[in-house]
Amino acid sequence: MKTLQKTLLALAATSLVSVGAQAAVAYGNGYTGTPYVGVKVGQFDLDVAGADDPTAYGVYGGYNFDPNFGVEAEYVGSSDADYYNGDIDAKTYGVYGTYRYFVPNTALYGKAKLGVARTEIEGDFTDRVGGVDVRRNSYSDSDTTVAGGLGVGYAVNPDFGIEAEYDIAGSNADLMTIGAHLKF
Repeated sequence: MKTLQKTLLALAATSLVSVGAQAAVAYGNGYTGTPYVGVKVGQFDLDVAGADDPTAYGVYGGYNFDPNFGVEAEYVGSSDADYYNGDIDAKTYGVYGTYRYFVPNTALYGKAKLGVARTEIEGDFTDRVGGVDVRRNSYSDSDTTVAGGLGVGYAVNPDFGIEAEYDIAGSNADLMTIGAHLKF
Protein backbone atom coordinates (compact mmCIF):
# COMPACT_ATOMS: atom_id res chain seq x y z
CA MET A 1 0.00 0.00 0.00
CA LYS A 2 1.38 3.37 -0.95
CA THR A 3 2.21 6.01 1.63
CA LEU A 4 -0.68 8.26 0.57
CA GLN A 5 -3.18 5.44 0.95
CA LYS A 6 -1.82 4.58 4.41
CA THR A 7 -1.99 8.23 5.42
CA LEU A 8 -5.59 8.55 4.22
CA LEU A 9 -6.60 5.36 6.07
CA ALA A 10 -4.97 6.63 9.27
CA LEU A 11 -6.63 10.03 8.86
CA ALA A 12 -10.04 8.43 8.33
CA ALA A 13 -9.64 6.20 11.40
CA THR A 14 -8.49 9.13 13.52
CA SER A 15 -11.42 11.24 12.34
CA LEU A 16 -13.89 8.51 13.22
CA VAL A 17 -12.41 8.16 16.70
CA SER A 18 -12.47 11.91 17.38
CA VAL A 19 -16.07 12.25 16.13
CA GLY A 20 -16.98 9.30 18.33
CA ALA A 21 -15.42 10.96 21.36
CA GLN A 22 -17.68 13.97 20.90
CA ALA A 23 -20.69 11.69 20.44
CA ALA A 24 -19.85 9.76 23.61
CA VAL A 25 -19.65 12.93 25.70
CA ALA A 26 -22.98 14.06 24.25
CA TYR A 27 -24.55 10.65 24.99
CA GLY A 28 -25.55 12.03 28.39
CA ASN A 29 -25.50 8.93 30.60
CA GLY A 30 -22.09 9.46 32.16
CA TYR A 31 -20.36 7.01 29.80
CA THR A 32 -17.46 8.94 28.30
CA GLY A 33 -16.24 6.29 25.87
CA THR A 34 -13.33 3.90 25.99
CA PRO A 35 -10.34 3.64 23.63
CA TYR A 36 -8.54 0.30 23.31
CA VAL A 37 -5.60 -1.35 21.52
CA GLY A 38 -4.91 -5.01 20.87
CA VAL A 39 -2.96 -7.70 19.07
CA LYS A 40 -4.22 -10.75 17.20
CA VAL A 41 -2.87 -13.91 15.64
CA GLY A 42 -4.53 -16.52 13.45
CA GLN A 43 -4.68 -17.76 9.89
CA PHE A 44 -5.73 -16.43 6.51
CA ASP A 45 -7.96 -18.68 4.42
CA LEU A 46 -6.92 -17.78 0.86
CA ASP A 47 -9.00 -18.72 -2.16
CA VAL A 48 -5.93 -19.07 -4.39
CA ALA A 49 -5.26 -22.38 -6.17
CA GLY A 50 -2.02 -24.02 -5.02
CA ALA A 51 -1.51 -21.75 -2.02
CA ASP A 52 -1.17 -22.86 1.58
CA ASP A 53 -2.89 -20.66 4.15
CA PRO A 54 -0.41 -18.26 5.80
CA THR A 55 -0.22 -17.46 9.52
CA ALA A 56 -1.75 -14.06 10.29
CA TYR A 57 -0.67 -11.51 12.88
CA GLY A 58 -1.88 -8.00 13.45
CA VAL A 59 -2.72 -5.00 15.58
CA TYR A 60 -5.99 -3.20 16.09
CA GLY A 61 -7.40 -0.29 17.99
CA GLY A 62 -10.76 1.26 18.51
CA TYR A 63 -13.09 3.39 20.49
CA ASN A 64 -16.33 2.33 22.19
CA PHE A 65 -18.85 5.18 22.17
CA ASP A 66 -20.99 3.30 24.69
CA PRO A 67 -20.87 -0.30 25.99
CA ASN A 68 -22.30 -1.63 22.71
CA PHE A 69 -21.29 0.58 19.73
CA GLY A 70 -17.83 1.60 18.56
CA VAL A 71 -15.33 1.90 15.72
CA GLU A 72 -12.23 -0.18 15.08
CA ALA A 73 -9.24 -0.04 12.72
CA GLU A 74 -6.88 -2.95 12.11
CA TYR A 75 -3.86 -4.12 10.16
CA VAL A 76 -3.26 -7.83 9.69
CA GLY A 77 -0.25 -9.21 7.80
CA SER A 78 1.01 -12.72 7.24
CA SER A 79 4.05 -14.90 7.11
CA ASP A 80 5.10 -16.41 3.77
CA ALA A 81 3.28 -19.64 2.93
CA ASP A 82 4.05 -22.25 0.27
CA TYR A 83 2.75 -21.48 -3.21
CA TYR A 84 3.77 -24.07 -5.80
CA ASN A 85 7.60 -23.67 -5.99
CA GLY A 86 7.55 -20.31 -4.22
CA ASP A 87 5.68 -18.37 -1.57
CA ILE A 88 2.61 -16.20 -1.02
CA ASP A 89 1.58 -13.66 1.60
CA ALA A 90 -1.45 -11.54 2.42
CA LYS A 91 -2.32 -8.39 4.32
CA THR A 92 -5.45 -6.45 5.05
CA TYR A 93 -6.24 -2.96 6.38
CA GLY A 94 -9.73 -2.15 7.60
CA VAL A 95 -11.97 0.35 9.35
CA TYR A 96 -15.19 -0.99 10.91
CA GLY A 97 -18.21 -0.04 12.93
CA THR A 98 -18.60 -2.52 15.80
CA TYR A 99 -21.44 -3.81 17.96
CA ARG A 100 -21.01 -5.90 21.11
CA TYR A 101 -23.84 -7.73 22.86
CA PHE A 102 -23.00 -8.70 26.43
CA VAL A 103 -24.69 -11.84 27.76
CA PRO A 104 -26.52 -10.71 30.94
CA ASN A 105 -24.75 -11.49 34.23
CA THR A 106 -21.63 -12.85 32.51
CA ALA A 107 -18.38 -11.53 31.07
CA LEU A 108 -19.18 -13.13 27.67
CA TYR A 109 -20.16 -11.11 24.62
CA GLY A 110 -20.81 -11.48 20.93
CA LYS A 111 -19.22 -9.07 18.48
CA ALA A 112 -20.18 -8.02 14.95
CA LYS A 113 -18.31 -5.59 12.74
CA LEU A 114 -18.97 -4.09 9.33
CA GLY A 115 -16.84 -1.68 7.35
CA VAL A 116 -14.36 -1.32 4.53
CA ALA A 117 -11.13 -3.28 4.07
CA ARG A 118 -8.31 -3.39 1.56
CA THR A 119 -6.79 -6.83 1.04
CA GLU A 120 -3.57 -7.49 -0.86
CA ILE A 121 -2.27 -10.96 -1.81
CA GLU A 122 1.09 -11.43 -3.51
CA GLY A 123 2.91 -14.57 -4.53
CA ASP A 124 5.91 -15.65 -6.58
CA PHE A 125 6.76 -19.09 -7.91
CA THR A 126 8.90 -20.79 -10.53
CA ASP A 127 7.62 -23.24 -13.13
CA ARG A 128 9.79 -26.34 -13.31
CA VAL A 129 10.04 -28.85 -16.11
CA GLY A 130 12.08 -31.97 -15.42
CA GLY A 131 13.63 -30.35 -12.33
CA VAL A 132 14.80 -27.31 -14.32
CA ASP A 133 13.49 -23.81 -13.56
CA VAL A 134 11.95 -22.53 -16.79
CA ARG A 135 9.89 -19.47 -15.93
CA ARG A 136 9.35 -17.12 -12.98
CA ASN A 137 5.68 -16.27 -12.34
CA SER A 138 3.86 -14.01 -9.93
CA TYR A 139 0.37 -13.69 -8.53
CA SER A 140 -1.09 -10.43 -7.31
CA ASP A 141 -4.61 -9.57 -6.20
CA SER A 142 -5.89 -6.58 -4.30
CA ASP A 143 -9.33 -5.20 -3.65
CA THR A 144 -11.09 -2.70 -1.46
CA THR A 145 -14.52 -3.91 -0.47
CA VAL A 146 -17.19 -4.05 2.19
CA ALA A 147 -15.88 -6.39 4.87
CA GLY A 148 -17.13 -7.70 8.17
CA GLY A 149 -16.89 -10.33 10.81
CA LEU A 150 -18.42 -12.12 13.75
CA GLY A 151 -16.79 -13.10 16.99
CA VAL A 152 -17.07 -13.94 20.65
CA GLY A 153 -15.22 -12.38 23.53
CA TYR A 154 -14.62 -12.58 27.24
CA ALA A 155 -14.00 -9.55 29.46
CA VAL A 156 -11.32 -10.86 31.84
CA ASN A 157 -11.65 -7.62 33.83
CA PRO A 158 -12.98 -4.13 33.01
CA ASP A 159 -9.73 -3.18 31.20
CA PHE A 160 -8.66 -6.44 29.49
CA GLY A 161 -10.45 -8.84 27.16
CA ILE A 162 -9.87 -11.67 24.71
CA GLU A 163 -11.71 -12.31 21.43
CA ALA A 164 -12.00 -14.91 18.69
CA GLU A 165 -13.19 -13.70 15.28
CA TYR A 166 -14.01 -14.88 11.79
CA ASP A 167 -13.73 -12.09 9.19
CA ILE A 168 -14.47 -11.89 5.50
CA ALA A 169 -11.60 -9.61 4.55
CA GLY A 170 -11.85 -9.60 0.74
CA SER A 171 -13.01 -11.53 -2.29
CA ASN A 172 -10.13 -14.04 -2.00
CA ALA A 173 -9.36 -13.95 1.74
CA ASP A 174 -11.09 -14.87 4.97
CA LEU A 175 -9.41 -14.52 8.33
CA MET A 176 -9.68 -16.45 11.60
CA THR A 177 -7.99 -14.88 14.65
CA ILE A 178 -7.74 -14.78 18.40
CA GLY A 179 -6.71 -11.57 20.07
CA ALA A 180 -6.34 -9.65 23.28
CA HIS A 181 -7.04 -5.97 23.90
CA LEU A 182 -6.38 -3.45 26.63
CA LYS A 183 -8.71 -0.52 27.37
CA PHE A 184 -7.34 2.75 28.70
